[in-house]
Amino acid sequence: MRVLSVVGARPQFIKLAPVHKALRGEHIIVHTGQHYDFEMSALHWEQLSLPEPDYHLGVGSGSHIHHLATIMSRLEPILREEDPDWVLVYGDTNTTLAGALAASYTGQRLAHVEAGLRSRRLDMVEERNRILTDHISHMLFAPTERALENLRREGVLGSVHLVGDVMVDAMRMYMGLRDGNEVLETFGLERRKYYLLTVHRAENVDRRERLERILRAVSRADLPVLFPAHPRTRKRMAEFGLRPSGSIVLVNPVGYVEMLHLIAGARKVLTDSGGVQKEAYVLGVPCITLREETEWVETVEEGWNILVGVDEAKIVQTLRCFEPSGRRREIFGDGRAAERIASLLEGEA
Repeated sequence: MRVLSVVGARPQFIKLAPVHKALRGEHIIVHTGQHYDFEMSALHWEQLSLPEPDYHLGVGSGSHIHHLATIMSRLEPILREEDPDWVLVYGDTNTTLAGALAASYTGQRLAHVEAGLRSRRLDMVEERNRILTDHISHMLFAPTERALENLRREGVLGSVHLVGDVMVDAMRMYMGLRDGNEVLETFGLERRKYYLLTVHRAENVDRRERLERILRAVSRADLPVLFPAHPRTRKRMAEFGLRPSGSIVLVNPVGYVEMLHLIAGARKVLTDSGGVQKEAYVLGVPCITLREETEWVETVEEGWNILVGVDEAKIVQTLRCFEPSGRRREIFGDGRAAERIASLLEGEA
């Protein structure tokens, strides 16, 4: 069986890693270069011990339409030449949709890893990417029961399978590469005596008033707030004249394994990242989400995640008072999602 995976953003590298390990046939990897910070991409790729991509499209920065058009046009000849049994796309980025459309228009069978997520916000690019990809996929791998329900409710034409979340597979594969205490010591931190902040989404980073509110609220925290800032976030902070103050400790971006240990050791996590929301839940750390909605609604319903947007009073209040109210069920699976994906693909090859 020949499988071709299309990835381009760091969260997709993480999802790709356990799938690559589980696949038993030939696996062709196409890196679109959608996330164009070379150092951050290389750091994650190296930590995950992934082989060099077979193709690198070098798309770089640009508008959503630029991403879609460029990826599709550069991917088309590769798909026609390689003619894989399956094209695999991951998550909800522009790379996901572009890979899905290119596969569809070249007559390739398409499978979507992390299918069925819904935030109910059609104004979000990620939501449109998810819905469109799901409805042209031949096989859909749902990470949770809620995602499975969403797909069945929408009546997608492809076959739908509940496999669990490959992010859990990745966490189990890679956390042991570093000692958690050693990671915390690197930053002069003690377990449960700091908060962790991540902010990278365009709606928070590209709008001065939203980013300023987040930083102002978090600066009032009663514990140090470690902030591994994405290069794009740092750039916007400089453009807007925003400087970290008070409790905020600004540091350079960290690798995937280090980030897992920083989440695990934190008192609470503040984030606008879908992946970090999941990781915090799996690691048993309360999460404060700096968005008005989430595709991971289960984490909120289970009582371990709370949506506060950029309301300063809510951010300050939840930092002080929010405590989990649920028992944290195993909603993301048992860490064997990639094995199930490989078996299902092989069964239909």
